Amino acid sequence: MIKHRGDQMGFTRSRIGRNGAVRFQALYDDAKGVRQSAGTFLTEREADKAWQRAEAKLAEGKLGDPRRGRQTFKTYVEEKWLPNHEMEPSTRESYTRQINKHIMPEFGPMKMRDILPEHVRAWSMKLQRQSVSARTIQYCKASILNAIFTTAFDDQVIVTHPSRGVKTPTVPKRPRKIISGKQFETLYNALPSADAQLLVETDIETGLRWGELTELRVKDLDFETRILTVSRTVMELSRKYHPTGGRFLVKEYPKDKEYRRLKLSRQIVDKLKAHADAERLGDGDLFFAYRDDGRPHARPRVEVDPDELGYTDENEHGRRYKHGTMTAYNLAKCRCEHCKGSYATYRAKRRSNGKDSPRLPRVRDTDGHLPRDWFRRTIWDPARDTAKLGFRPRVHDLRHAHASWLLSGGADLQVVKERLGHSTIATTEKYLHTLPDTDETAIEALDKYRQGKPVDELASAKTEIERLRATVAHLATTIHLSEAPTLSK
Repeated sequence: MIKHRGDQMGFTRSRIGRNGAVRFQALYDDAKGVRQSAGTFLTEREADKAWQRAEAKLAEGKLGDPRRGRQTFKTYVEEKWLPNHEMEPSTRESYTRQINKHIMPEFGPMKMRDILPEHVRAWSMKLQRQSVSARTIQYCKASILNAIFTTAFDDQVIVTHPSRGVKTPTVPKRPRKIISGKQFETLYNALPSADAQLLVETDIETGLRWGELTELRVKDLDFETRILTVSRTVMELSRKYHPTGGRFLVKEYPKDKEYRRLKLSRQIVDKLKAHADAERLGDGDLFFAYRDDGRPHARPRVEVDPDELGYTDENEHGRRYKHGTMTAYNLAKCRCEHCKGSYATYRAKRRSNGKDSPRLPRVRDTDGHLPRDWFRRTIWDPARDTAKLGFRPRVHDLRHAHASWLLSGGADLQVVKERLGHSTIATTEKYLHTLPDTDETAIEALDKYRQGKPVDELASAKTEIERLRATVAHLATTIHLSEAPTLSK
């Protein structure tokens, strides 16, 4: 039996089960004209209310195909969300790695409609027990899961947003350690070549991001006006995430998606000009390109007497071994610089005696752009270790130093924001109190108060006011007497 109500599209259909009992199925047509079921009920009245509710939600645009919520999280993410979600290639690479490592093992087999906030909370606690960092958990939840579930909710795949409102472990905001001018000079002198020094000095003079710095070309700098135009950036990707299977992808806009222009000092412009002339660079050539001349880039190993290095920590058998020896490398599993150096020397001797085949030199996969990890391992880290700064700054910290130095020197906050390409002024304000001497005025004010100087200054001010009042009164009396009529004798 089929029962219609007026011109409405929904209806109720009676069905007889295997046991002979009559049940009533609520049916309606969705926005595409496909017939859907709103459920099966014991009474006709319940079925009528069900398809009427479904039609009401359909009219409000809140009802999608309920079958879409039955697909698994893995199916939805891999077949629909990842292929169609608009994002930068580098972001896609990062998201995919975190999804496969931390998210898919938990939610992959679950149906989309079955995932609830309690499951997201349990997942967060599970990652904490596995010693996953709070920053990684926050990134996976706030950036990735929220994006996935928001899209699914907007597309009416799910009716609730499982990760909305779910809290993650607190990520403390640690104060930035800014390299000082003296520390930078020490680091600069420890760099192995003039090209590396020029790159690092350009970085701290401009505050460019790594992708902007290594994509900097001669045509971007006007040597006469000293104006640098930042209009591109380069990303280093795995081949599977590159559109054409390469490693470097140039974007025709920087991170903030707006060109920006900044003026450079005369001395750095002169150095860049001399570098371009010496290397015979054309307008489209990179200022800083990877050039493998076949020479080793790492520092030569300095031979050290093992007796001067001390001993390793105890191994599982409670034994310790001298650093810089093969026994420490093999039995204590020590991988310090000296133990690895001892192993390298041992392997080199075997190869020279024909006992081992020499390993083919690694060919750097690059189109001329500087690989980030190569620069860090072969140029930056050795120079930083030689400089012994007391902390371990990254190359990106030169950008932070640029902002802090400008603000400390009195530069306008808006100007610094535009030079760095920040989206909001609040980001730039974080650099206002990053140098050690920025709170000197506050300390001086505190010292003055504790020493009673404000009280003394107040007393002096009161004394000066009384003196001025007395002077004014005396002048007023003098003027009054001079203007009075002379009495006749």
